[in-house]
Amino acid sequence: MAYAKFTPDMKKDYTILVPNMLPIHFHLIIKILAQFGYHMELLESTSRTVVEEGLKNVHNDTCYPALLVVGQFMEALKSGKYDIDHTALLITQTGGGCRASNYIHLLRKCVAQQFPQVPVISLNFAGLEKDSSLELTLPLCIKMVYGVLYADLLMTLYNQCRPYELNEGESKQVLDAWQEKLPKLFESNKYLSSEKIYTQMLDDFAAIPRSQKPKIRVGIIGEIYVKYSPLANNQLEEFLISEGCEPVVPTLLEFILYCAANTETSSHLYDYRNVKTLAFGLGYKFLHSKQVQMIRCIEKHGVFTPPHDFEDLRAAADKYISQGVCMGEGWMITAEMAVLAETGTENIICTQPFGCLPNHIVAKGMARTIKNAYPNANIVAIDYDPGATRVNQENRIKLMLANARMAEPVME
Repeated sequence: MAYAKFTPDMKKDYTILVPNMLPIHFHLIIKILAQFGYHMELLESTSRTVVEEGLKNVHNDTCYPALLVVGQFMEALKSGKYDIDHTALLITQTGGGCRASNYIHLLRKCVAQQFPQVPVISLNFAGLEKDSSLELTLPLCIKMVYGVLYADLLMTLYNQCRPYELNEGESKQVLDAWQEKLPKLFESNKYLSSEKIYTQMLDDFAAIPRSQKPKIRVGIIGEIYVKYSPLANNQLEEFLISEGCEPVVPTLLEFILYCAANTETSSHLYDYRNVKTLAFGLGYKFLHSKQVQMIRCIEKHGVFTPPHDFEDLRAAADKYISQGVCMGEGWMITAEMAVLAETGTENIICTQPFGCLPNHIVAKGMARTIKNAYPNANIVAIDYDPGATRVNQENRIKLMLANARMAEPVME
């Protein structure tokens, strides 16, 4: 089947639609891409129509993230809001064997049957879909790395402030102010002054009046789309905050480091070397150095809890599972459970989308191992699929929180 292709000359008059997996991150990244001539729009619909379109256009055995992404795109194309002759779709690919690399073909098939003039663009760093992928120049890649770093810090600080704020909405005001400020820094080389910008962010969030009363900290791990996307996890972070908890969400950079590290790990396990493994190895060292820099800035500031050093995750994984288990989110989910439990976040929600077999193996399959190592770990797997009800999901989380409150009466 022939598919429409996106060519460089199209970017001047095409609107590119993007599914909104990470609200803070993607708002910043599309503004960075706008500086390179791409006009992008985030799809933020959370209506039931998204699920219904997904069920109509892909097989019902397809994993839930794929179903939602395809459904959200199809809903948008049928909405009448866009000029179909000048609209394209953007989807990310990791280069692994899981849906994140492969359901672009599902999407292209659906689009070709109903909107054959609409091209589907791939955003990937693994050399996939070369005929219709985003042109990744070095300046763009560097800006995107810094965009991820700043968005990670914003997400981390926001989640550590909002549950404790004394004046409702103040954390959101600071977040919104930085989401306005950051794109302007990327218009010049000011964005490279990362330590200065980190400190300003830390100071702004630290100035928010906050309660000192402890709250139950709940880690959110699992498949990358359902872990982050409010559409997929039914506003999980909002629900936890409404229940008086502090959500602890891993950074996006952790997943990027995981992908880079896996290429090098596989080269050791299968005894091969090539240009790709060298490039990913150098990329890992650069990205990890930037993560360490951010962690040190947060530690020096002394008010907030920094994300975990990725090397600590790798060390934790080695205690329980091989780093060769790298399908989907692989060993990283097991490592996240271990590191969270080890550092005091003993209450953990593992988001389990329907159809994600690797996630079930390294999450549900390893939960007992982690609980044996950390008896106080309170781990619950929550299933997300087209037929699951929000009430049932929230009731299961409330049961977990009831156990947490019984174990930590000081937090009542």
